[in-house]
Amino acid sequence: MTDTGFGTRVAAAMAERGQFCVGIDPHSALLHDWGYDDDVAGLERFALGAVEAVAPYCSVVKPQSAFYERFGSGGIAVLEKVIVSAREAGALVLLDVKRGDIGSTSQAYADAYLDPSSPLASDAITVSPYLGFGSLTPFVDTARRFDAGLFVLAATSNKEGPEVQEAVTTEEHGGRTVTTTMLDHLRELNASASPLGSFGAVVGATIDGRGLDFAINGAILAPGYGEQGGTTHDILRIFGASAGHVLASSSRGVLRLGPNPGAMRDAVARANDELRELAG
Repeated sequence: MTDTGFGTRVAAAMAERGQFCVGIDPHSALLHDWGYDDDVAGLERFALGAVEAVAPYCSVVKPQSAFYERFGSGGIAVLEKVIVSAREAGALVLLDVKRGDIGSTSQAYADAYLDPSSPLASDAITVSPYLGFGSLTPFVDTARRFDAGLFVLAATSNKEGPEVQEAVTTEEHGGRTVTTTMLDHLRELNASASPLGSFGAVVGATIDGRGLDFAINGAILAPGYGEQGGTTHDILRIFGASAGHVLASSSRGVLRLGPNPGAMRDAVARANDELRELAG
């Protein structure tokens, strides 16, 4: 039987379309830069225009849910259209929601974003493990049930991150840093998968990375590539032999070129060209 899990799909997408992921993040300032009003109509023109320009040419698009939620139900309706349009163009959709809760609430979030019967159903979502990795069990089980994926926050590049992520657990829980603990959990979830497991990590493209083992047999989302300073050299430095599994992500570096679709499309092509050496 053909494996249709997210790990298989994302590995195929990266091989075919490259390792560049475009964030579709409708900041208020960007809407104005494109000449649109900061309202639902402007949001829709911006977001669908960006999807039309980039989704046929990149492996993954990553809408940040917050920039749609700020408009209420109208914004969520636009997000639903973004998800459908991106998939129709052949891109995988990674919905950046960073949800994390416990029990039935986690299950409700998982149903909202991973169950194909939901209008917000995506190929994968970002999740936060900081209520304990076990709190993600409803997300993990739902992702497995529907061949979807998760990207778990592990080593982010924001300056506040290290106070949690570099903290060391008690001996009872392994005496390791929180980041290492999260990576170990992901490695375990992906242990028997081929070519990749469906459970990835979020790791900033500008972190130090020394002492961390990113061989988790899953994809790694690396935000901060390009405009925020991350380079191909950084990805090779941080991830080493796992660099070929990295989705380098940028939003503003592409979106600031709009509403010119040709310029955005060319930016995707340049990024994919730069990233080709990672697969080697």
